[in-house]
Amino acid sequence: MVILTGNTLSLEQVKEILFQNKPVAASQDSMDDVQKSRDAVERIVQEKKVVYGINTGFGKFSDVLIEQENVRDLQLNLIRSHACGVGEPFPEVVSKAMLLLRANALLKGYSGVRPVIIERLLDMVNKNIIPIIPQQGSLGASGDLAPLSHLALTLIGEGKVFYKGEKINSEEAFRQEGIFPVTLEAKEGLALINGTQAMTAMGVIGYLEAEQAARQSEIIAAITIEGLKGIIDAFDEDIHIARGYRQQIETAERIRHYLRGSQLTTKQGEIRVQDAYSLRCIPQVHGASWQALDYVKEKLEIEMNAATDNPLIFDNGEKVISGGNFHGQPIAFAMDFMKIAAAELANISERRIERLVNPQLNDLPPFLSPEPGLQSGAMIMQYAAASLVSENKTLAHPASVDSIPSSANQEDHVSMGTIAARHAYMIIQNMRRVLAIELICALEAVEFRGIEKMAELTKSFYERGRLVVPKILKDRIFANDIEAVSEWLKNMEWNNLTEPVS
Repeated sequence: MVILTGNTLSLEQVKEILFQNKPVAASQDSMDDVQKSRDAVERIVQEKKVVYGINTGFGKFSDVLIEQENVRDLQLNLIRSHACGVGEPFPEVVSKAMLLLRANALLKGYSGVRPVIIERLLDMVNKNIIPIIPQQGSLGASGDLAPLSHLALTLIGEGKVFYKGEKINSEEAFRQEGIFPVTLEAKEGLALINGTQAMTAMGVIGYLEAEQAARQSEIIAAITIEGLKGIIDAFDEDIHIARGYRQQIETAERIRHYLRGSQLTTKQGEIRVQDAYSLRCIPQVHGASWQALDYVKEKLEIEMNAATDNPLIFDNGEKVISGGNFHGQPIAFAMDFMKIAAAELANISERRIERLVNPQLNDLPPFLSPEPGLQSGAMIMQYAAASLVSENKTLAHPASVDSIPSSANQEDHVSMGTIAARHAYMIIQNMRRVLAIELICALEAVEFRGIEKMAELTKSFYERGRLVVPKILKDRIFANDIEAVSEWLKNMEWNNLTEPVS
């Protein structure tokens, strides 16, 4: 059981909840704070104080006063009118993350919702009632209004959900689980949609996949080094300490670890004095990507525990302030950085693929073909990798430098953070496929060299890989191999990565 407080949620806990279905609950102390904040909202309504979002319109309508008898309709109209998302739905795991992150943010006690709102969000997490939320339509400031409105629709029984393998109305899913839709009271609609949980949820899933793929890229690169008789000296600790970047030092250390005992690596001067940059500079390039990923992780863990709606309620309602915590700029930057980090891991991987298949750059069979000329071998796999990295270059254009004013210029600067997060996820999928192609080629290369000469850890990974993709004995539909290896990498339990095959 993971206990949410609004302040302590970690990426590791998110991973357990989303991928291991670990149950989640709210801490009682946090729920007590939620109730105090709600009591403040009720007093504001009763005393007819004018407070944005409680008894006023929204955005450019913030100066329009709403009568007390219409406050409930105000929230319902808000959700219905803002549910303007379009396009394909977010992956189910992303929508589940949105539920979790929204509940955690509301638990901070600054939003003025009733405890029942949080209870219902956590019911949906625990019972796997997952909102169907279109991916497109958010500007990433004023929060992820459109995506989170589709989430809020499910709470009131008007949205659609993924439930037990079907797409059904949320009201029906609730009925089957013995729970009830909520009726939104003052401020609750605004509190549900005024936040960054769509971009953050997409970012969290993207980061978890990017982190794993980045780890895998290193052992795949190590096998490539063996396949190309790479020079191990370039990974000497002293070189990397001399520069001083922690992530570069750690990458070089992991490469040395994977290649310990290998008879396929060489020393400088034995075959050649220097390797090409795609081999020699693995610690520098991969290490720089790790620097960016570490930055992304830090920002995501802050945002996962942040109050991002508006207004925020402090001092038991004595201070209610309209601000801009919904603005997604910090996450927009982080997502753009993650795009670049992942794209570069794919870029350098594609260059290693070229060195594995190009007969002008190695002494392996041309294109790793079993019968060069009659059989094309891995020739077109390199084409596919080149296409993917080229597409990544387009997707890596920073979304955060764009802004289009909205709400009659009241909301005149926006982050486009959700676009950045979506594109980052697309790049990560492309990166993994490029890594899959590199692994397929590297497995062929080490077989040519002699797998008995491999390091213990790379050989273990080789054996696992061969359970997924067989040796190339003749041309076949390699698209199937690429997808099989990509799925294997995506679903791999990293902790067991280098254990011997049973």
